[in-house]
Amino acid sequence: MRTFSLPLALTARLSPVAVLATLGWALSSGPLSSAPTAGAQSSPGKTETTTQSASAPSTSAVSKTYATAPAPCKGLSEKTITSLVPGAKAAGREIPSTDTTVRRTCSWNALKGYDYRWLDITYDLADSADEAHQSYMDRVKEKSGGGPVPGLGNEAYSVVNLTTEDKQQTREGVVVARTDNALVIVTYNGSDFETKKAPGTDEINKGAIKAAKEAVASLANQSKGQ
Repeated sequence: MRTFSLPLALTARLSPVAVLATLGWALSSGPLSSAPTAGAQSSPGKTETTTQSASAPSTSAVSKTYATAPAPCKGLSEKTITSLVPGAKAAGREIPSTDTTVRRTCSWNALKGYDYRWLDITYDLADSADEAHQSYMDRVKEKSGGGPVPGLGNEAYSVVNLTTEDKQQTREGVVVARTDNALVIVTYNGSDFETKKAPGTDEINKGAIKAAKEAVASLANQSKGQ
Protein backbone atom coordinates (compact mmCIF):
# COMPACT_ATOMS: atom_id res chain seq x y z
CA MET A 1 0.00 0.00 0.00
CA ARG A 2 1.25 3.47 -0.81
CA THR A 3 2.01 5.83 2.04
CA PHE A 4 0.69 9.34 2.12
CA SER A 5 1.93 12.30 4.11
CA LEU A 6 -0.66 13.99 6.26
CA PRO A 7 -1.45 17.64 5.46
CA LEU A 8 0.56 20.15 7.43
CA ALA A 9 -2.58 21.40 9.21
CA LEU A 10 -3.15 17.92 10.65
CA THR A 11 0.40 16.90 11.54
CA ALA A 12 1.22 20.27 13.10
CA ARG A 13 -1.92 20.34 15.13
CA LEU A 14 -1.25 21.75 18.59
CA SER A 15 -2.59 20.31 21.80
CA PRO A 16 -5.17 22.45 23.54
CA VAL A 17 -3.59 24.77 26.07
CA ALA A 18 -5.32 25.15 29.38
CA VAL A 19 -6.55 28.66 29.97
CA LEU A 20 -7.39 29.09 33.62
CA ALA A 21 -10.03 31.60 34.66
CA THR A 22 -8.94 33.89 37.49
CA LEU A 23 -10.91 34.94 40.53
CA GLY A 24 -9.64 38.50 40.37
CA TRP A 25 -12.91 39.98 39.23
CA ALA A 26 -14.90 38.20 41.90
CA LEU A 27 -12.51 39.26 44.68
CA SER A 28 -11.91 42.83 43.58
CA SER A 29 -15.10 44.13 41.99
CA GLY A 30 -17.61 41.30 41.74
CA PRO A 31 -20.19 39.88 44.14
CA LEU A 32 -17.51 38.66 46.59
CA SER A 33 -15.94 42.09 47.08
CA SER A 34 -16.44 44.11 50.24
CA ALA A 35 -18.23 47.47 50.24
CA PRO A 36 -16.04 50.35 48.95
CA THR A 37 -14.38 52.55 51.55
CA ALA A 38 -15.52 56.12 51.95
CA GLY A 39 -14.08 58.44 49.36
CA ALA A 40 -12.90 55.64 47.09
CA GLN A 41 -13.20 56.34 43.37
CA SER A 42 -13.75 53.99 40.48
CA SER A 43 -11.02 53.52 37.90
CA PRO A 44 -11.51 55.80 34.89
CA GLY A 45 -13.14 54.18 31.88
CA LYS A 46 -14.89 51.49 33.95
CA THR A 47 -18.63 51.40 34.58
CA GLU A 48 -20.55 49.18 36.95
CA THR A 49 -23.74 47.62 35.71
CA THR A 50 -24.87 46.34 39.11
CA THR A 51 -24.41 47.45 42.69
CA GLN A 52 -24.48 45.11 45.69
CA SER A 53 -24.31 46.21 49.29
CA ALA A 54 -21.86 44.53 51.65
CA SER A 55 -24.73 43.06 53.65
CA ALA A 56 -26.51 41.57 50.63
CA PRO A 57 -26.20 37.79 50.21
CA SER A 58 -23.78 36.65 47.51
CA THR A 59 -25.47 34.60 44.79
CA SER A 60 -22.11 33.36 43.50
CA ALA A 61 -21.25 31.59 46.76
CA VAL A 62 -23.33 28.54 45.83
CA SER A 63 -21.46 25.28 45.40
CA LYS A 64 -20.56 24.30 41.84
CA THR A 65 -22.27 21.37 40.17
CA TYR A 66 -18.95 20.21 38.71
CA ALA A 67 -15.89 20.80 40.88
CA THR A 68 -13.36 18.62 39.03
CA ALA A 69 -12.93 17.83 35.36
CA PRO A 70 -13.61 14.12 34.73
CA ALA A 71 -11.35 11.68 32.90
CA PRO A 72 -11.84 12.69 29.23
CA CYS A 73 -10.71 9.39 27.73
CA LYS A 74 -13.59 7.71 29.55
CA GLY A 75 -16.07 10.11 27.99
CA LEU A 76 -16.91 7.85 25.05
CA SER A 77 -17.73 4.18 24.70
CA GLU A 78 -15.50 1.89 22.67
CA LYS A 79 -18.37 1.38 20.23
CA THR A 80 -18.62 5.11 19.55
CA ILE A 81 -14.86 5.49 19.12
CA THR A 82 -14.75 2.57 16.68
CA SER A 83 -17.62 4.09 14.73
CA LEU A 84 -16.25 7.62 14.52
CA VAL A 85 -12.51 6.89 14.34
CA PRO A 86 -12.02 3.46 12.70
CA GLY A 87 -8.68 1.93 13.64
CA ALA A 88 -8.11 4.16 16.69
CA LYS A 89 -7.22 2.70 20.08
CA ALA A 90 -10.19 2.99 22.42
CA ALA A 91 -7.97 4.19 25.28
CA GLY A 92 -7.24 7.45 23.47
CA ARG A 93 -4.48 9.84 24.45
CA GLU A 94 -4.92 12.50 27.13
CA ILE A 95 -3.39 15.86 26.26
CA PRO A 96 -1.22 17.40 29.03
CA SER A 97 -2.90 20.24 30.94
CA THR A 98 -1.49 22.80 33.36
CA ASP A 99 -4.45 22.19 35.68
CA THR A 100 -6.35 18.94 35.26
CA THR A 101 -8.93 19.95 37.87
CA VAL A 102 -10.46 22.48 35.47
CA ARG A 103 -9.52 21.34 31.95
CA ARG A 104 -8.85 17.90 30.46
CA THR A 105 -8.73 16.75 26.84
CA CYS A 106 -8.58 13.34 25.16
CA SER A 107 -7.71 12.72 21.53
CA TRP A 108 -8.26 9.82 19.12
CA ASN A 109 -6.95 9.70 15.56
CA ALA A 110 -6.28 7.01 12.97
CA LEU A 111 -5.64 6.44 9.29
CA LYS A 112 -7.48 3.38 8.00
CA GLY A 113 -6.68 2.74 4.37
CA TYR A 114 -6.92 6.22 2.90
CA ASP A 115 -9.51 7.56 5.34
CA TYR A 116 -8.30 9.74 8.19
CA ARG A 117 -10.33 10.74 11.25
CA TRP A 118 -9.49 12.87 14.27
CA LEU A 119 -11.63 13.35 17.39
CA ASP A 120 -10.99 15.53 20.44
CA ILE A 121 -13.11 15.89 23.60
CA THR A 122 -12.44 18.60 26.16
CA TYR A 123 -14.03 19.18 29.57
CA ASP A 124 -13.58 22.81 30.64
CA LEU A 125 -14.90 23.90 34.04
CA ALA A 126 -15.70 27.45 35.16
CA ASP A 127 -16.35 28.82 38.65
CA SER A 128 -20.03 29.41 37.97
CA ALA A 129 -22.77 28.78 35.42
CA ASP A 130 -22.69 32.47 34.46
CA GLU A 131 -18.98 32.32 33.77
CA ALA A 132 -19.40 29.13 31.74
CA HIS A 133 -22.21 30.76 29.77
CA GLN A 134 -19.98 33.72 28.90
CA SER A 135 -17.24 31.35 27.77
CA TYR A 136 -19.80 29.47 25.70
CA MET A 137 -20.95 32.69 24.02
CA ASP A 138 -17.35 33.67 23.25
CA ARG A 139 -16.70 30.33 21.59
CA VAL A 140 -19.90 30.52 19.56
CA LYS A 141 -18.88 33.98 18.35
CA GLU A 142 -15.49 32.64 17.22
CA LYS A 143 -17.13 29.75 15.36
CA SER A 144 -19.89 31.67 13.59
CA GLY A 145 -21.93 30.08 10.82
CA GLY A 146 -23.40 27.13 12.70
CA GLY A 147 -26.58 26.66 14.71
CA PRO A 148 -28.02 25.46 18.03
CA VAL A 149 -28.29 21.79 19.01
CA PRO A 150 -31.62 21.28 20.82
CA GLY A 151 -31.75 18.98 23.82
CA LEU A 152 -28.02 18.98 24.54
CA GLY A 153 -27.08 20.35 27.98
CA ASN A 154 -28.32 23.80 28.96
CA GLU A 155 -27.25 25.16 25.59
CA ALA A 156 -25.27 23.77 22.66
CA TYR A 157 -23.98 24.88 19.28
CA SER A 158 -22.64 23.04 16.23
CA VAL A 159 -20.69 24.25 13.21
CA VAL A 160 -18.95 22.51 10.29
CA ASN A 161 -16.27 24.02 8.05
CA LEU A 162 -14.34 22.82 5.00
CA THR A 163 -10.68 23.69 4.41
CA THR A 164 -8.38 22.83 1.52
CA GLU A 165 -4.58 22.62 1.69
CA ASP A 166 -2.39 21.34 -1.16
CA LYS A 167 -5.61 20.26 -2.93
CA GLN A 168 -6.50 18.05 0.06
CA GLN A 169 -9.88 18.75 1.64
CA THR A 170 -10.55 18.43 5.37
CA ARG A 171 -13.98 18.88 6.88
CA GLU A 172 -14.17 19.71 10.59
CA GLY A 173 -17.13 19.84 12.95
CA VAL A 174 -17.13 21.55 16.34
CA VAL A 175 -19.79 21.19 19.03
CA VAL A 176 -19.77 23.34 22.16
CA ALA A 177 -22.21 22.32 24.89
CA ARG A 178 -22.73 23.86 28.33
CA THR A 179 -24.18 22.08 31.31
CA ASP A 180 -24.23 24.26 34.41
CA ASN A 181 -20.62 25.40 35.06
CA ALA A 182 -19.02 22.95 32.61
CA LEU A 183 -18.29 23.19 28.90
CA VAL A 184 -17.89 20.12 26.70
CA ILE A 185 -16.08 20.86 23.44
CA VAL A 186 -15.93 18.26 20.66
CA THR A 187 -13.82 18.59 17.51
CA TYR A 188 -14.23 15.98 14.79
CA ASN A 189 -12.65 16.04 11.35
CA GLY A 190 -11.80 13.80 8.44
CA SER A 191 -10.10 13.48 5.05
CA ASP A 192 -9.81 10.92 2.25
CA PHE A 193 -6.23 10.84 0.96
CA GLU A 194 -7.11 8.81 -2.13
CA THR A 195 -9.83 11.04 -3.55
CA LYS A 196 -8.50 14.23 -1.90
CA LYS A 197 -12.09 14.84 -0.83
CA ALA A 198 -13.52 15.30 2.66
CA PRO A 199 -16.40 13.42 4.29
CA GLY A 200 -19.84 14.99 3.85
CA THR A 201 -21.08 17.77 6.11
CA ASP A 202 -23.88 15.60 7.48
CA GLU A 203 -21.50 12.78 8.41
CA ILE A 204 -19.13 15.06 10.30
CA ASN A 205 -21.88 17.08 11.97
CA LYS A 206 -23.80 14.01 13.17
CA GLY A 207 -20.60 12.39 14.38
CA ALA A 208 -19.59 15.43 16.41
CA ILE A 209 -23.06 15.75 17.94
CA LYS A 210 -23.15 12.04 18.80
CA ALA A 211 -19.81 12.35 20.60
CA ALA A 212 -20.94 15.51 22.41
CA LYS A 213 -24.13 13.90 23.70
CA GLU A 214 -22.22 10.92 25.03
CA ALA A 215 -19.53 13.12 26.58
CA VAL A 216 -22.13 15.29 28.34
CA ALA A 217 -23.84 12.20 29.75
CA SER A 218 -20.47 10.85 30.89
CA LEU A 219 -19.71 14.15 32.64
CA ALA A 220 -22.75 13.71 34.87
CA ASN A 221 -22.09 10.04 35.50
CA GLN A 222 -18.41 10.49 36.36
CA SER A 223 -19.17 13.43 38.66
CA LYS A 224 -21.60 11.29 40.68
CA GLY A 225 -18.80 8.84 41.37
CA GLN A 226 -16.31 11.46 42.57
